[in-house]
Amino acid sequence: MMEERKQKEIELQNKIRGKKLKENISNYRRLTSNRKFYSIIRQSVNFLNNYLLKEFKGKKVLDYGCGDGNISVFLAKNGIDIVGIDIADIRIKNSKKLAVKEGMGDRTSFFVMDAEKTTFPDNYFDGILCTGVLHHLDIEKAFKEIARILKPDGSIICNEPLAYNPIFQLYRRLTPHLRSEWEMHHILSKKDIKEGEKYFRKVEKRFFHLFSLLAVPFRNSKLFNFVLWPLEKIDLLILKLPFVKWWAWQIIFILSKPKK
Repeated sequence: MMEERKQKEIELQNKIRGKKLKENISNYRRLTSNRKFYSIIRQSVNFLNNYLLKEFKGKKVLDYGCGDGNISVFLAKNGIDIVGIDIADIRIKNSKKLAVKEGMGDRTSFFVMDAEKTTFPDNYFDGILCTGVLHHLDIEKAFKEIARILKPDGSIICNEPLAYNPIFQLYRRLTPHLRSEWEMHHILSKKDIKEGEKYFRKVEKRFFHLFSLLAVPFRNSKLFNFVLWPLEKIDLLILKLPFVKWWAWQIIFILSKPKK
């Protein structure tokens, strides 16, 4: 029988991503209110996309927790063989629909699957992409599983929120309707990322988005790019500092050389 936490995750994702939600405008706005923060993430998106297109070109790649398939379809359009998995059936339906719409139905495969216990054989993928999924999972089980299905010379790129900034954590506590209880208590920490060293010999880290979040109120204004650009430059400098960097909103880390 499926664990209760996983069932709750499926129910939440099906609710947020289903068609019925949009029928109630006020409820839709309430359950998607955090999307405004993603207006400022171009630095992390550019870093992620540049890595994916450089390192995964022409390879077999797993979109581990593919969501609605946006990144999967983007990669398929750029010559990458993509398999996407997600535990929520509505997400897989959305992914398949998007792939067909964008003419990538024959170049992508999507499956409803438990990320902590996939059905893929050992050493199957050249690369794995994890964007905003690890904090939904038992992270040790996740690291163990992705190390198993990754080829010895492959790599994994992960993009995750961090748990240290008190303002971000306060916002999460004040908006429990936007996430599951498990998710709230498993935003990534140093300990979680350190856990990856049990399964991978190499872990590289980059930090993103602190002062750039101040541009969010300007997202619908003509001033947006004018405000965001200098804040991004500040982030590039300040998020290199040892203590400050862990207050960033997001971290991107690359795992390679899996311990077999």
